[in-house]
Amino acid sequence: MARKTDLYLFVFPSDYKSLRKELPSMRLTREAVRAEYEWVRDRGSDVVPIVNTVRADLGEAFGTTVDPIGIGQYDDAVDAVFADGDRAVNVAALVGLLRDLDVPGDYPGFVVDELLARELAAMIAGEQPLRLLAEATFHYADVYTHGDADDPAGLDDLDAALAAGVQTRLPGWEWQATDSPFDIDGR
Repeated sequence: MARKTDLYLFVFPSDYKSLRKELPSMRLTREAVRAEYEWVRDRGSDVVPIVNTVRADLGEAFGTTVDPIGIGQYDDAVDAVFADGDRAVNVAALVGLLRDLDVPGDYPGFVVDELLARELAAMIAGEQPLRLLAEATFHYADVYTHGDADDPAGLDDLDAALAAGVQTRLPGWEWQATDSPFDIDGR
């Protein structure tokens, strides 16, 4: 059976350098990562209520009680994420992209802001299975975030990602309070 092969032709304007000047630049330095860290920490008063709403709703849906969090726990989670330099630089990049991402009319950019935000939530949460849980929780948290008309399109997704990642990373769920029954060493 013959395979159809698509040929993609990328055409760059002859004056590519002038186009590049119009695009924002993202340079990730140690100082830039610190600035994103501080911005994320300062966002706690917006993110913590989303975390607690999501925890209460999911707890009710799953027939359990999930502990709410406070600003101190949010700050501790952000500190832990940014203490890992390799994770911090990637989180900082995603935060910076989402905070400034805007698409006229929003809908055409719907996929890219969802994709970036879902990955940010997963990165904040940690390793598997928490990554996957954070990705799923992002979509739930996103229902509760709506920016103002003049906000960039990615800002509400950024808040939902922060909420989903932190919510998943922090304890408070009953299943997190006990040892796994699947630990082969019985620890």
